[in-house]
Amino acid sequence: MKAALLTGIREVEVRDVPEPTLEKDTDVLLDVLTVGVCGSDMHYYRTGRIGEQVVQFPYRVGHECAGCVLKTGTVVEGLSEGDVVAVDPLISCGECDQCRAGREHTCRNQAFLGCPGQADGCLCERIVMPAASCTPVPGGVTCEQAALIEPFSIGLYAQKLAGDVAGKSLAILGSGPIGLCVLLAARAAGARAVYMTDIRDNRAELAGQMGATWTGNPNRQDIVAEILQAEPNGVDACVEAAGEQSTLNEGVKLLKPGCTLAVVGIPEVDRVSFEVASMRRHELTIQNVRRQNQCVEPAVKLVAAGEVNLDPMVTHRVDLDETAEIFDIVADYNDNAVKAMIEIRA
Repeated sequence: MKAALLTGIREVEVRDVPEPTLEKDTDVLLDVLTVGVCGSDMHYYRTGRIGEQVVQFPYRVGHECAGCVLKTGTVVEGLSEGDVVAVDPLISCGECDQCRAGREHTCRNQAFLGCPGQADGCLCERIVMPAASCTPVPGGVTCEQAALIEPFSIGLYAQKLAGDVAGKSLAILGSGPIGLCVLLAARAAGARAVYMTDIRDNRAELAGQMGATWTGNPNRQDIVAEILQAEPNGVDACVEAAGEQSTLNEGVKLLKPGCTLAVVGIPEVDRVSFEVASMRRHELTIQNVRRQNQCVEPAVKLVAAGEVNLDPMVTHRVDLDETAEIFDIVADYNDNAVKAMIEIRA
């Protein structure tokens, strides 16, 4: 089968690789339909690493995908040949202290699609996944939307960790795909006002089109002053979705005392800092967000019910043979790219 592989820093090749096979009776074989290009894929593409997770080339990335069931293991229930599924890229052990505590996303023995040293990614024609990682989607949900369930579930989880936003205000710093997913989750949860920022005008404009109350560009305006003019006491919650020191600083300045800064952005540096005096005086909580936890099914339900619309964030659609070209575009934020989708099979 064909697969797109990272072969070096900013190098991608489409090659033939061995077909996957069912080895466990709890697994399913999937035809990969659509794959979303994620910011974490770009970390590996641009630098070859995220923290201690270092790529050994050649390597296959990709973890946002929808699949069609080709074959199921002998004990699999609830999935049949032909079902379209949203794939949770996490493979947890189910036995460690974290899994027993309901924290499969911090499983001590986990494997994650497209994560070096854990599992090959889904940028290929077929994959094998545990049935537990596959959630069937209703017929009204498109394959593209099914693939976007993965980032939307992260946005939903980040919003939940930031706190109850019903009737309240929220700032989202960074209007890339994850920030936009947080926006959709916050609107579905009944947020009164959502303030969003980005250094790229097209992303801030898209945030406005998707329901943000206010958008701003920190390169051209004092976004903290302008948001605090609208919310003099500060916002009730803040999600940092850019992975930058500047947005972490802004988040601390924007929050009401006693509130939470949820950090979902992934910095490319090894260390960041916080202004401790303000954090202490205002008794702020810094909440890191590790992917998602138990949010896939709620995400599917929200999309299927039409309560959120993921489609506007998709700006590019290509096939597998164009992976190198689209990685270059997304990595450099060219052509007003927001979310690129790689269509593996119609």
